[in-house]
Amino acid sequence: MVEIAAFMMIASGAIHAVVNAVLKSGDDKLASRALIDLSGGLLVLPAIFFFPAPHGAWGWLAGSLAVHAVYFLALVRAFEVADMSASYPVMRGTAPVFAALGGVVLLGDAITLPVAIGMGLVTTGILLSAIGRNLSRAALGYSLLTGLAVACYTVLDAGGVRAAPSPLSYIAWAFFVLGAVIGAAFGAWRGRDFIAYTRANWRPCVLAGAMGVVSYGLAMLAYSVGELPRLAPLRESSILFALVIAVLFLGEKADRLKLAGGAIIFAGVVTLLLAR
Repeated sequence: MVEIAAFMMIASGAIHAVVNAVLKSGDDKLASRALIDLSGGLLVLPAIFFFPAPHGAWGWLAGSLAVHAVYFLALVRAFEVADMSASYPVMRGTAPVFAALGGVVLLGDAITLPVAIGMGLVTTGILLSAIGRNLSRAALGYSLLTGLAVACYTVLDAGGVRAAPSPLSYIAWAFFVLGAVIGAAFGAWRGRDFIAYTRANWRPCVLAGAMGVVSYGLAMLAYSVGELPRLAPLRESSILFALVIAVLFLGEKADRLKLAGGAIIFAGVVTLLLAR
């Protein structure tokens, strides 16, 4: 089951990269983020009638909700002021280290030497691919804040999915609450512009919302049976997919550092898959 969890994280990372590409390509990124999350919340709405409320995990869910609000704001601002190929590596490269530490300290997860080596390779490769990118101080700050938020909500959701009556109950309620609260709040912030944006862009955003549910749903299922120090870096394989998307579909350029970084990330992923 632990091996299945590892591959679930890689699949989660691939889908996550596509969702962020949709967000990056949107003209109004805050409206895109709101519509994506609101769509995800509405899509899982029927599920909450089939699963029990996450009793025992409400505190984890409340913390996750607060951190996700910070994450979404920082993510949107980072994509507004920098290329995806520059900001994405910074935000995703810093996240697994903090998440692993949180898993060890707060959740009692274990970390072995092979796992530490694999995590180090993934983080090094991700950060290497960002060297020389055009990142202003503001873009770097927002990217680092996004990475810290990712680590925080990863630990909170791992705790929540383990504390709930069942993993699926926490997952269903988490997506519903996050989508309903954050999506609606950001949509209201945009006001009439959000309504106009929805009419013109609902199809890709609804699709991205569905993919987001699958992506992070897979990750939370994996957290229920595996340990964060190994799993969190595996989700950052999304950077490999993000670089391909950025070059092929967003018109951004690849260089030797990106290729070298990708190779190191791949080596880290293989190390983590083989680690015991």
